[in-house]
Amino acid sequence: MKLTEKAKKLIDGKNLASVATLMPNGSPQVAPVWVDRDGDTIILNATNSRRRTMNLKRDPRVAISIYDQINMYSNVSIRGKVVEITEKGAEEHIDKLNMKYNGTPKYAYHDPKDPRVMIKVEASSVHEM
Repeated sequence: MKLTEKAKKLIDGKNLASVATLMPNGSPQVAPVWVDRDGDTIILNATNSRRRTMNLKRDPRVAISIYDQINMYSNVSIRGKVVEITEKGAEEHIDKLNMKYNGTPKYAYHDPKDPRVMIKVEASSVHEM
């Protein structure tokens, strides 16, 4: 499914996303994350050891809410599934996100013992407020 123009605008802006995944027992887990996109593919970045990464490797279903930081009543809710989890390019990608959100070119917490991954998500539904 294609992302709406509003979804693209919120993802491209300096807005945090809340990402919901499913724990092994079926209960929800939600975390605030930086968000990016490549066309209509949503890109999240995490380490291999993060709970959301482990959850999404086991069950690719995900829900993402993104709120405009200036107007919290302007938001999108996206449901979708993970289509790829890859280490390729993930360290460079977190630097790109750090520039977007913090304004500095290098992410300060790179840890070679816990490599980063890019989590690529395809939307199956987008709801706008």
